Amino acid sequence: MTIFDLDGTLLHSNDLWVEVDLEFLARHHCQVTKEYEEVVTKATFPSAASFTREYYHLPLTEAQIMQEWEDLAAHHYRDLVELKAGARELLEQYRSQGEALALFTACRPKLCQLALKRHGLEPYFAHVVFAEELGLEKHDPRCFKALSHTLGVEPEGCTLLDDSPFNCATARAAGMHTIGVYDPCYASRWAGMPDSCHRFVHSLEELLEG
Repeated sequence: MTIFDLDGTLLHSNDLWVEVDLEFLARHHCQVTKEYEEVVTKATFPSAASFTREYYHLPLTEAQIMQEWEDLAAHHYRDLVELKAGARELLEQYRSQGEALALFTACRPKLCQLALKRHGLEPYFAHVVFAEELGLEKHDPRCFKALSHTLGVEPEGCTLLDDSPFNCATARAAGMHTIGVYDPCYASRWAGMPDSCHRFVHSLEELLEG
């Protein structure tokens, strides 16, 4: 089974989360820090909300923080976010080859569905799994074993495509074959991709045949 990440792998959407974070923090008179960025870029929605609440001592519940983020991001996912080069063609190639496809994302379910509907991607995926439903972070070693159990496939029978070197390293440690996909969000960590992935590409177009 081939498993795709969404943000930064199939979609040009990592930058929009920088905008959402900046707008949210500005609303609440908070300054973004490197420590904050380091944590939230690797976290699921609930974990990021919990960290944000505690880090900035906000008088908001985690549910309220997540709702603000979702409201800010919805317009982007519904109307603006674009596919990365080669994304649709690669999905079509795998489908034509009879490959079972799954989507595994830390994106909020509502936002994910908006993007899938915008680009008509729903038919490609036999499974859509949300990290928050597993209750585990993608960089948690247990996460990809739980994912393979959910999908009913052994880790060794899975290939993961993901832009995050952290997620790739964790999936690889769990026994999955991993393909790192370049995204500017992780440009500073690109040099370490050979240690995280079995293969790494600058563009999904490199995986297209013919």
